[in-house]
Amino acid sequence: MEIVSKNIAEGLMEEIQLENHFLILKFQNETEKTQTVVRDIDSSFIQFHYAIKGSGLFSFNNGSYMMPMKEETSLLLYNPTRELPMNLQIEPNSWLVTLLVSIKKFHSLFSAEANYIPFLSTENSDKKYYADKAISPSMAVVLNQLMNFNVHSSLRDLYYKAKAYELLSLHFNKPEDADVEQCPFLADELNVQKIRQAKKIIIDRMAEPPTLQDLAMEIGLPLKKLKDGFKQIYGEPVYTFLFDHKMELACKLLAEGNNVNEVGLKVGYSTSSHFIAAFKKKYGTTPKKYVTSLM
Repeated sequence: MEIVSKNIAEGLMEEIQLENHFLILKFQNETEKTQTVVRDIDSSFIQFHYAIKGSGLFSFNNGSYMMPMKEETSLLLYNPTRELPMNLQIEPNSWLVTLLVSIKKFHSLFSAEANYIPFLSTENSDKKYYADKAISPSMAVVLNQLMNFNVHSSLRDLYYKAKAYELLSLHFNKPEDADVEQCPFLADELNVQKIRQAKKIIIDRMAEPPTLQDLAMEIGLPLKKLKDGFKQIYGEPVYTFLFDHKMELACKLLAEGNNVNEVGLKVGYSTSSHFIAAFKKKYGTTPKKYVTSLM
């Protein structure tokens, strides 16, 4: 693995060659000035950009088209018909991570499930593809680990490669049965909106979530339809989904330096002992040991 560090004004870009046609770029602008990164990227590459904190702005066609990168969002770019060189303005106090993967390399990873990913399907093979999405808590943990890794130098190559593959897996992950077209109930867009509303409610009120019956009444669905629809879209029962979300968020907050008591309160546990027990149930280790593993 080749690791190249380059000065960009007063900031730092680190370029890591994982394999042929597979790279990681890490950007840290810890200054008070906006910095610009310019880099050629071949049209055969898929670009995955992640804004961990702060923001950035991509410029294309000599500035005629701009694409912003906001904090905790990702951007996927692929255009096999023209070059998409990187012209990125990084705002002050911003961290970004980029994965560059050739379409040939990427297709080999998903060859058995090519139609599962829109731009890999046969009918889209020569079409451009742009998509943005929020960075999930589990993705944020991996991204922070990439920025703040602390492993022995002999394990660095393996660590970077493992985290890059994990990030790609999480980027495209979805529940096995989250297929709206195959479920008559979910073909009703109004029902889908109500289920999404239910998800937002339990996340917004994770400290004191409503009962399933109260949640069903609030969104205007029968209890059974709430249970069945939620599992169909998100792959888990309501409270299992909420528990997993809370634990993923806890990992993210711990990785950002929040102490165990603060994190427990933020994800809805009134006592640290209850939070520690829940965390250990999910991950088989305590929050303190988890934090130590990141150092």
